[in-house]
Amino acid sequence: MPEQKKNKTLLYNIAFLVFCASLLLFLWKAPEETTARLPNDPDHEKFQRMDKKEAEKLCGECHSENGPVPLSAKHPPKYRCLFCHKQNA
Repeated sequence: MPEQKKNKTLLYNIAFLVFCASLLLFLWKAPEETTARLPNDPDHEKFQRMDKKEAEKLCGECHSENGPVPLSAKHPPKYRCLFCHKQNA
């Protein structure tokens, strides 16, 4: 019996190592981040230090259909701006 338990433990360890190696390979091959960061300019300066949820509430003031900088029709959902556009601070 002890030999069978030893083999089972070895099998679990090998499976765990294969899983970890696969995960590492998957993350290694992940594409580079292509989304632009939040611009580091006077217009966006105040948003760099704000909490994400607080800052996202104000994005629509400029980035809306009627705002000075409208988003393209292909732009994904507009309510989670700082999920993709990371803050620089």
